[in-house]
Parts: sequence; C-alpha cells; structure tokens
Amino acid sequence: MSKSFLFPSQWLKPLHPRDPHEHHRVATSLELLFDLIFVVAIATAGQQLHHAIVENHLAQGLTLYGMVFFALWWAWMNFSWFASAYDNDDALYRILTFVQIIGSLVIAAGIPSAFQKQDFDVIVIGYAIMRLGLVTQWFRVAKHDLSRRKTALRYAFGIILVQVGWLFFHFSPLHFTVYLFILLAIAELSVPVFAEAASRTPWHAHHIAERYSLLTIIVLGESIVGCSIAITDALTNQRFSTELIFLMVGGLMMMFTMWWSYFDTSIAERLNSRKMAFTWGYGHFFVFISIAAIGAGLAAAVDVVSHEALISSEKESYFVAISLVIYTTSLYLLHELHHQSGFRKLLYPLTVVIVLCIPLFITPAGYAIFAMAVVYALRLMFTKCYLAR
Repeated sequence: MSKSFLFPSQWLKPLHPRDPHEHHRVATSLELLFDLIFVVAIATAGQQLHHAIVENHLAQGLTLYGMVFFALWWAWMNFSWFASAYDNDDALYRILTFVQIIGSLVIAAGIPSAFQKQDFDVIVIGYAIMRLGLVTQWFRVAKHDLSRRKTALRYAFGIILVQVGWLFFHFSPLHFTVYLFILLAIAELSVPVFAEAASRTPWHAHHIAERYSLLTIIVLGESIVGCSIAITDALTNQRFSTELIFLMVGGLMMMFTMWWSYFDTSIAERLNSRKMAFTWGYGHFFVFISIAAIGAGLAAAVDVVSHEALISSEKESYFVAISLVIYTTSLYLLHELHHQSGFRKLLYPLTVVIVLCIPLFITPAGYAIFAMAVVYALRLMFTKCYLAR
C-alpha cells in the first residue's frame, strides 16, 4: 500500500500560519460546533448558579461560579486565538479539536459536583484533556512555523507547567483553596503574555472580533432560554401575576439592550496591537460572565416573584443590578470610552448610580428589574441616537 494512500495531503498538512490580513475571513463550521458544544458547560454552570441564588447561598455560589467559568472561558479563549492564527483544517487538526470538545463535555459533567460537593476532580480531568489537545497543536506549530518556534514552545511548555500545577495541587494532600486557584489562574493568564513577547502569532483581527461576538450571542441566547424555562414553569404551576409580566418584559428589554450595546460598535480595527488585544481579549471575561450571571439572576427572579425562593426580593434585585453594572462597565471600557467625550462620558457613571439605587426605592424584584431595564434602554437610546448626531 503506497504512502500517499495512507497519508494523503488533506489528512496531514504542515501547520503553517494563516494570513492575518486575509479577506473575508469568517468563523468555520468547526468553530461554530465547538462553541455550541461548549455552551452546554456554560448552561450547566448557569443552572447551578440559579439554584445557589434561589437557595440564598450567594457567597459560595458566586465563588464556585467564578472558578468554573474561568476554566470554561480560558479554554475557549485558547482555542479561539490559536484557530485564528493556525487553522489548516487537516484531519489531525480536526481530531485534536474533537479532543478539546471531549474535554469541554467532561468539564460540563463535573460542574454539578463542583457546586454541590465542592469536588473539582472531574473538571480538572476535563481541563487536562482540553490542554492535551492544545499542547499538541503548539508542538506542531513549533515544527512547521520556524519563525515563531520560540513562541510556540513557550506556549506549549507554559501550558504544561501550569497544568502540572493544577493536577499536583488538586490531587495532593495540600488543601486546594481559592487563593491557590487565583495564583494558578494568574499563571494561566501570564503564559500568552510571556509567549507573545517572543513574536506575535498571526491572529486575524476581524476573525477574532467575530468569534467573540458569536460567543456573546450564544451566551445571551442561553440566558434567554434559562429565563424562558423558569417563566414556563411558573405559568404551568399557575403562579401568574402582574409582577411576573413586568419581569418578563423587563428581562427581554434588558437582554435586547445588552445585545444592541455590544454590536453597535465595531472593534476589529482597534485590535492592531498586542497590548490592545490582551486588554480587549482578557476584559471580555467580565462581559461573558456578567451576561451568564444576569441570565441566572433573571431566572431566579421568577422564583422570587413566585414566592418559591429563599433569597429576599431586595437581594435578588441587587444581584441583577450589580451583574448589569459589571456588564455595562466592561463594555463601556472596552468598546465605548475611546470614542466618547464631554457629556457622554459623564452619562454612563450617572446611569450606574441610578441602576444601583433602584433596589432601594423599588422593592419587588420584578418591578425593580423592569426599572433597571428602562433606565439602561433610555441611556442607550440617548447615547446611540441623540448624541451620535
């Protein structure tokens, strides 16, 4: 049997860099599949946060949610930026992507245990599976992209070193604390900074902007689905009320204005420097986690309105308000601030103050959330329509 039959060129290609200025570069169907499977884990984490809010376990629930979401977001980040620079779409690339998909599903399977028993064993194993696929890709880059060999090896060995840290500290007799998690998370964030200092990988600015926008849409959609399920459950059990109507309208209005504010600004042209790319890429952690948190908060608000939750109406309102402020502040700093001046710069802090004060004056959660949505929508209309002229 000939070698060309066993290893035809489309099965195994050199992993050469993509053109960072390639015209009409869009997300591939494999990337979309990765995102859709990945959102299963995000949805599972959101459901667990929803339960933690309803049971009034906010401190513990938010801590665990932050830890789980960081692992999910960071794995997605690494895949997306690598694919933007080196997607050659051969059989091995697809197989290694499939390995990372398996890892994401293992992580999703371990999320309930992390919330209910503080057991991260399955999540750490799933994370290791994902990193195995990515490290293999970086070694392929080191072999074929000789001009960036140093960068690729820094990525590969940096990921391996930090992964050993996760495995050692988690499965050792040492107590795996939140502080240790933060230390390892900082180490994870430092690997790309260290690697890209050698030479910049050829990621595509418009492609990266599209990838982030697609995940934003997916997380928004997952949040809407979570709210819809909670509302359907309330209606099925005949817990209908005027407050629930206001909550439904306010929740949809909030999600719509969140979508509007994100997609109303083009950012790709500004991703032309390593510093800006890191700031924008890392800053989106707060964008994604706040969207998912708002979704869980709105779903929990349905239980509060239906008197099926242990958390107070005031606490629930503050949770949604703070989550909304985190989202809007992140978006303001990443997308809006650079092209605003004068009164428009002062309008956003004023909006934050009003949103955070709403729970003080409007106690039922449904009405408070509706008021927050109205304030945010009015600010958006004013800045985007009136002041833009």
